[in-house]
Amino acid sequence: MSDLHEHGFKEVTRVAAARERLREAVTPLSRTDTVPLSTAEGRALAEPVDARRAVPDYRRAAMDGFAVRAADTFGASDRAPEVLREVGDDADPAETSVGPGEATRVHTGSALPDGADAVVMVEHADLFAGEVEVFDAVAEGENVAPPGEDVEQGQRLYEPGHQLRPSDMGLLKSCGVRRVEVHDRPTVGVVPTGEEVVERDPGPGEVVETNGLTVSRYVERWGGAATYRNVVTDDPEALRAALERDLTKDIVVTTGGSSVGERDLIPEVVDRLGEVLVHGVALKPGHPFGFGIVRDTPVLMLPGYPVACIVNAVQFLRPAIKRAGHLPRREHPTRTATLARKLPSGPGVRTFARVQVETADGDDNEGLTATPTRASGSGVLSSVALADGWVVVPEESEGFAEGETVPVEDWEHYR
Repeated sequence: MSDLHEHGFKEVTRVAAARERLREAVTPLSRTDTVPLSTAEGRALAEPVDARRAVPDYRRAAMDGFAVRAADTFGASDRAPEVLREVGDDADPAETSVGPGEATRVHTGSALPDGADAVVMVEHADLFAGEVEVFDAVAEGENVAPPGEDVEQGQRLYEPGHQLRPSDMGLLKSCGVRRVEVHDRPTVGVVPTGEEVVERDPGPGEVVETNGLTVSRYVERWGGAATYRNVVTDDPEALRAALERDLTKDIVVTTGGSSVGERDLIPEVVDRLGEVLVHGVALKPGHPFGFGIVRDTPVLMLPGYPVACIVNAVQFLRPAIKRAGHLPRREHPTRTATLARKLPSGPGVRTFARVQVETADGDDNEGLTATPTRASGSGVLSSVALADGWVVVPEESEGFAEGETVPVEDWEHYR
């Protein structure tokens, strides 16, 4: 390869094109595992899941009251109540059998006793001296939940690719499912780089390592399994060894050293070990992003400036993890707001402008105002950490005017 430092970026790729090339480079994993339901939250199903039992799997009372034979209540009214004999054990109505002219107390959710076919609501009956006076007739099946009212046995619940949520896990457990077949979480080696980057308190000219920590946490949130490595200095052999160590991972991601300066060595090392497919994207902040393939392993090279690193991680690493792990791609939720001041952007570049959102008169639904953060540099981490979202300015636009209504992406909302 020719020296990447001679002429800067050979080609700047638009975001959509770079994403498509990355998508083609990432292969969905074939590995699956059967795991207990208690550990499956956030995982993507590899097989369809059917209900192993009905919910409920018995006839149950849908109201507090008295289980009866509906025929025994016909004609009951306030003026002429039907009088039934109380039977059974209130503590365990399932052990009771209801015969003609009899009633037994039941509670919402309890099994309907044998012989009973309806429930009289407690407010429509009185119990006195072992007798139940019924003031309102009920029809057969009234106030009774039949078996399978919620879920039928054998009912298809989820298809492959569904990402399990806590509510899904509760439903599966109620249907008798205890273990599920899921796709493996993509393994991701996170390699922070830079001779000025330190883990300890920084001295003059040094910076605390934050990119690797931040990215590794996002990897876990987005459905991957991160291995967070120690900082690797700007040395070609050290960088080569670090990359080769993690080629057993499904994805390798580096932070720092991705541009075209003398100390930006990662692209050259990747190209010597494999092939750089994209280097430089039409994105702000963070155009020094690139990725390549080394021995069938995608290597994503994130910029060293913290904001640029996060923006590129969201735009490229997140979809790579989702594709590898068969996880659904969800769009970021948005809300519209009025710009408090002008938001400029260069033509041909997709800009991600961090904003703070304020509400008028405490109303969360109307009168939203978006104010671009004053600290807008790609090295100012607080400009993204303290923001409420970002406004995406598309490549064909040169920005938005003050007072214009714009969508604000809550990019941290979804996994």
